[in-house]
Amino acid sequence: MRLIQNMSTIAEYAAPESSLPNRVIKMAVIGGSGVGKTALVVRFLTRRFIGDYERNAGNLYSREVQVDSEQVTIQVQDTPGVEMTDNSINLPDHVTCSIQWADAVVLVYSTTDRRSFDLIEQLHRQVVITGGASVPPVILLANKADLLHLRQVDPQQGPLLAAALGCSFYEVSASEDYSQVHEAFHRLCCTLAKQQPPAPQPAAAAANSGEKRRSPLIPRPKSPNMQDLKRRFKQALSAKVRTVTSV
Repeated sequence: MRLIQNMSTIAEYAAPESSLPNRVIKMAVIGGSGVGKTALVVRFLTRRFIGDYERNAGNLYSREVQVDSEQVTIQVQDTPGVEMTDNSINLPDHVTCSIQWADAVVLVYSTTDRRSFDLIEQLHRQVVITGGASVPPVILLANKADLLHLRQVDPQQGPLLAAALGCSFYEVSASEDYSQVHEAFHRLCCTLAKQQPPAPQPAAAAANSGEKRRSPLIPRPKSPNMQDLKRRFKQALSAKVRTVTSV
């Protein structure tokens, strides 16, 4: 079964026996530790919110979705959290490779974590440096907007920073509002779909054209493609059943 997503619904359709390859849109989600990157990705692709995750090792999520009436394959690269030490950032190699690989970058900070906000300008600078002559489109997401009592970043600071960096800004809550998260990612997908050619070149033609690709292959990540998440659900439910039975 293929998971098809449009502006308002997610439904499953039987995969056709043979079809042309879909256009592929690649996005990398980058930010500090604990800002909710994985929650945002899973929320966008499945509508579901899961509050507890294992420490992210860099998972690649893939889904077929509808973008402006066209079926495309969305690949979203989740990345390990970036840390700041002595006013400089420690950028894992996997994050650098993800920037090189991606067609667009989503920078994420948490409204409840000032340090994650302070990381953004340096992360954007790394995107520009790594992108070189072809800097990928960037959007800025402020997550955990629902936690008003824990807020450390003023609401006006996000839009001001986004304007200074020249990117779009969205303040969202992965836990409470799917529509906000969907709008941010969907608009980015639409922008990329308009920039990319309508159909992929055949492999032989692409090889002969000498076209330079901006993004090299990144090391193959641990990719659950939602199967791992389903396994965790089952384990959690089984644990609860055993607990009730023992009582």
